[in-house]
Amino acid sequence: MIKKVHLDLGEDRVLSLETGKLALQANGSVVIQLGDTTVMATTVMSDTQRPGINFFPLLVDFEEKLYAAGKIPGGFFKREGKPTENAILTSRRIDRPIRPLFPKGFRNDVQLVITPLSVDLDNSPDILAINGASAALAISDIPFDTLIGAARVAKVGDKFIVDPTIAEMQESEMDLVVAGSKDKILMIECGAAQVPEADIIKGIKEAHERIKEVIKLQEKLAKEVGKTKKQVELYEPHAKIAKLVKDEAEDKIKKAMDITEKVQRNAEIDKIRAGLEESVKIGKDEELKKLLQERPADIPNLIEMVQKKAVRKMISEKDKRPDGRGLNDLRELNCEVGVIPRVHGSALFSRGDTQVMTVATLGALGEEQKLDGLSPEESKRYMHHYNFPAYSVGEVRPMRGPGRREIGHGALAERSLLPVVPDEEKFPYTIRLVSEVLSSNGSTSMAATCGSTLALMDAGVKIDDPVAGISIGLVKEGSQEKLLTDIQGIEDFLGDMDFKVSGTRKGVTGIQVDVKIDGLSHDLIEKIFKQAKEARNIILDKIASVIEQPRAELSPYAPRVTTLRIDPEKIGLVIGPGGKMIKSIVEQTSAQIDIEDDGLVLITSADAEGAKRAQQMIEDLTYEPKVGDLFYGEVVRIMPFGAFVEMVPGKDGLVHISQIANKRIAKVEDALKLGDKVVVKLVEIDEKGRRNLSMKAVTEEEKKRFLK
Repeated sequence: MIKKVHLDLGEDRVLSLETGKLALQANGSVVIQLGDTTVMATTVMSDTQRPGINFFPLLVDFEEKLYAAGKIPGGFFKREGKPTENAILTSRRIDRPIRPLFPKGFRNDVQLVITPLSVDLDNSPDILAINGASAALAISDIPFDTLIGAARVAKVGDKFIVDPTIAEMQESEMDLVVAGSKDKILMIECGAAQVPEADIIKGIKEAHERIKEVIKLQEKLAKEVGKTKKQVELYEPHAKIAKLVKDEAEDKIKKAMDITEKVQRNAEIDKIRAGLEESVKIGKDEELKKLLQERPADIPNLIEMVQKKAVRKMISEKDKRPDGRGLNDLRELNCEVGVIPRVHGSALFSRGDTQVMTVATLGALGEEQKLDGLSPEESKRYMHHYNFPAYSVGEVRPMRGPGRREIGHGALAERSLLPVVPDEEKFPYTIRLVSEVLSSNGSTSMAATCGSTLALMDAGVKIDDPVAGISIGLVKEGSQEKLLTDIQGIEDFLGDMDFKVSGTRKGVTGIQVDVKIDGLSHDLIEKIFKQAKEARNIILDKIASVIEQPRAELSPYAPRVTTLRIDPEKIGLVIGPGGKMIKSIVEQTSAQIDIEDDGLVLITSADAEGAKRAQQMIEDLTYEPKVGDLFYGEVVRIMPFGAFVEMVPGKDGLVHISQIANKRIAKVEDALKLGDKVVVKLVEIDEKGRRNLSMKAVTEEEKKRFLK
């Protein structure tokens, strides 16, 4: 049975949910539509628990299909391959608010596949994807009771716009995406142009009102066609193994949690775990041996439970943290710039055991990244890449390229710095930042953000203001809520929230929020922003003590960009047939040349002389000669009535035989031969555009002055 429900958003915009027509074998399938943007969301659950795992195996895939935007994929194969960065980031946006709402101990595999079927020029599919995913779960038989909604908020001047069009987003000071339940906020992502915290908070509240409306629409659909939820087995450690851990290891684990140094603490926990497993192995209890073989995750899960209880008790009852800090204290900060020779800019940022090295590289605008996806954005000139090697946490792991986490953290740091990076008119370079996590103990994405600020300033990029970032954590026990400034790894792992805020002294530039509980209240969010701002200013003071402003000059190893403007109608002259002319200039000068449609020419070269030569060649090609101009040109053709002299590359004129010398000559060859270099003056441009030159009209004084 096909069922469709609607929500009127005003201004002739209608949001609809439809089910019963597509993907009928999925546990839940919904098509969500706004304008002509249409997204299909499906969800499927395995029938049984996956044995031996200690996490909820939720898989979320946002499947970009370029046919949705009327595009054919680029590349050799002409079909979609691995997910684009935008698809990965959208998948993460869907995953983060939904994951904490499944029942505790749920271990059945669940997959959400969200496929944009059509994308118009007004409505982005990512918000529809989050709402569609929740709607698909709502009508399915999968255990998921707390529905969520999502909304985007733009700010244009003093006006807040909920679920803006793509055109309205172009004018916005912020891109705020919020997801939540009826009562709480579950996820926030934001990129903003140094927007004050008060405006962000107002935007969150505006978004929450729309979220409530969207949830009501989902409830209406679920009431009419929703399936009865399945009863599934929830994971719990076996009672006999739980008794083993309690009797033999609980006190040891609690004592280990008093060790403030991460590596020593982890080593002690590993030792306790190995001791437990060994005691069972050499013991006489055959039932216990068999249980551990069948349930290998029980001991690590139980150890984690004891750790979690101990840490949370320490924080909630004693205001003490695992490393001995107070709740509002930052770890020791260290900053350095210029740490690597020959690169264009580099920095090392450390916060406690977390250490990130960021390197800045400058290139020609032609090296910008080309994007092949559903986003209207086709390229970007500012990129941030984040790498998290296994050695940063003392582990051995194959290097397989960036995963979803690395892409997400890189995008957050990129979004945080983008508002302060000068535009290409002021700084005509492609900019790439690479953050290498050398040591990790929590909040590496914010360390990468701070390192990016330092590296950009070291490279001489004139950013508007330095940007710093901090992560605020949470331990919630009953009605008691304890906020933790600058969370380390164990507080992130065993706590309830990772609330990352980046910005300048003026305002916020980036936000990413993950929660593990049922959400955050608006009052708590206001407290978090205040605490984050205080910490951010401390970090900005530290950055300023190391490098107060961007270096006055670029690194000597960075390329230099020369800009000039030509008549757009003469772009073809510079490019030449089949690109022959521009290729010749590049080969002769080793410079990279990029030409914009409006006639802006950018010459990029590490060799100043090569850039100068390329500029002269382009100016010569596009030069429009004027009567009276002098040229030092080459004789390229001889005719009975005169000689043709190339004034500048690609342009020549005729020196009539009567204009070669002050005396009469019988033959042109008596005075000139091919290849001769001569000084000529343009004396006439006739009605047909022909250029008439004279050697005779050049005075001795002009000739001497010109040849100098």
